[in-house]
Amino acid sequence: MDLSAVHAELISTARLDLIPLSAAHAEEMAAVLSSPALHTYIGGAPLTPAALRTRYERLVAGSPDPAVSWLNWVIRLRSDSCFTGTVQATVTGSEAEIAWVVGAPWQGRGLASEAARGLVSWLEEQAVRTVVAHIHPDHRASAAVATAAGLTPSEQSQDDEIRWQRATRP
Repeated sequence: MDLSAVHAELISTARLDLIPLSAAHAEEMAAVLSSPALHTYIGGAPLTPAALRTRYERLVAGSPDPAVSWLNWVIRLRSDSCFTGTVQATVTGSEAEIAWVVGAPWQGRGLASEAARGLVSWLEEQAVRTVVAHIHPDHRASAAVATAAGLTPSEQSQDDEIRWQRATRP
């Protein structure tokens, strides 16, 4: 199956809606992602709304490589009707590399785990065979999210991060 044509679509879980990313989300998401603590393991600093809009425009435009799909969502907590973070998947061939971030005020409530499980389930439906994530060895919260999504650590590393993976189908 050609996964280069896969596009982000609405994914719903028990408490969350994963909404395909739009540049219009930048203003609210800049506030959600404003904590410098979110960059402890990934580097960088919080972006301004304008810089985040530019980044989102680039992500929504898609990968310049037609064999790669960039899929991005904002996480919306239905009960509070607010955005709480993002999830993403970069699909190359039948493999998807995923990542997640939840704003500091919403951490510790299982939202990242729920969003990651929803994303992995959706990717399985798209015929993705392998899901991977790269996680800093000291980032216990992300390791817990990866575990909840069915990923396990491997012996491989990249840029000082451990490759976690899950084979979704033979």
